[in-house]
Amino acid sequence: MSHAEEHGGTRRDFLYYATAGAGTVVAGAAVWPLVNQMNPTADVQALASIRVDVSNVEPGSQLTVQWLGKPVFIRRRTEEEIAEANAVDVEDLPDPLARNANIDGTAPAIDANRALGETEEWLVMMGVCTHLGCVPLGDAGDFHGWFCPCHGSHYDTAGRIRRGPAPENLPVPLARFDDETTIVLG
Repeated sequence: MSHAEEHGGTRRDFLYYATAGAGTVVAGAAVWPLVNQMNPTADVQALASIRVDVSNVEPGSQLTVQWLGKPVFIRRRTEEEIAEANAVDVEDLPDPLARNANIDGTAPAIDANRALGETEEWLVMMGVCTHLGCVPLGDAGDFHGWFCPCHGSHYDTAGRIRRGPAPENLPVPLARFDDETTIVLG
């Protein structure tokens, strides 16, 4: 029996383990950039929570801000828009759920469950169509809310889908009032 065989290893075993170790390091070095690119960018991470001054938003107008790389619609609704949203029977909606991150996800899509604050004056929604991710136009469509011209989805004054291919209401992000004129997203 040779000296190498007595100690349980041969030169061939050493080369095998060295090659496998080097291959693992090379594979890890090649895969890491692909995995790392899926992490959010620094600018997105910095915007995980933003404060929005809404002191200059007049009733009947809308402010669009970027949050987490997506548009967010902040609309100060008129009494007519609120009344129109409250007049809708939730049972007639294609999506009867509120889609509000601030409350239980199974809550009905009544206007009070989608609006921010007790007066229902403020509506904060992600500005991305739930059909294919387009950005709907405000003050448009058959229901005086938002209209996605790409595929014809119509949303009402509460951001609820009323007609078209979009399967869900515009989602309401986590939002709250910090004071009378500042909304915090996130």
